[in-house]
Amino acid sequence: MIPAVAQFSNPQRGTQVHDTSALHPPAGAKVAIVEFEDQECPQCAHVNPILKDAAAKYNIPWVRHDFPLKMHAWSFEAAVDARWFDQKSKRLGDDYRDAIFANQPSFYNNADLMRKYTQTFAQSHGIQLPFALDPQGKLAAEVTADYDLGVRIGIDHTPTIWIVTSHSKGAPFIEVTNVDSNLYQIIDQALADTKGSK
Repeated sequence: MIPAVAQFSNPQRGTQVHDTSALHPPAGAKVAIVEFEDQECPQCAHVNPILKDAAAKYNIPWVRHDFPLKMHAWSFEAAVDARWFDQKSKRLGDDYRDAIFANQPSFYNNADLMRKYTQTFAQSHGIQLPFALDPQGKLAAEVTADYDLGVRIGIDHTPTIWIVTSHSKGAPFIEVTNVDSNLYQIIDQALADTKGSK
């Protein structure tokens, strides 16, 4: 198994991609952001609002995959919780992910505090959490499937982010190794490379 590590600053090296099956935009989109994230990763928390703003500015899809690292106390559980909120609405699930990232420092490495925050988030949206969110393990299986997909691709750190294109005159996917400095430049190039394509 690949030893996955959280990054406290964006890695300056690219991921050695072995499986490209997930590195394409959703149907109907020419360009998209594809991210593999860990909700307990500080760097994931840092880039989250930047990616959200970029997706809104360019009106492109932001495809979020779970890649919970083994070293983190509650990241897998939070990923399962997010998928439970997804069942209420995809917007609510994404709002939960954004809220976890925004409040991450207040319960970093403390699963009990994360659970209390999840209860508070649910109550603030008028939702009563059941005793068991995933009694049959279906949501956990989905999170595990995302993690396994990331391993097949070759991911060994979080966040791992690509700008992916369809019918591009340029590269079909480009990894963003420094969100702060080159995210918008890569998106601009991807949009230019797909301009005029069907």
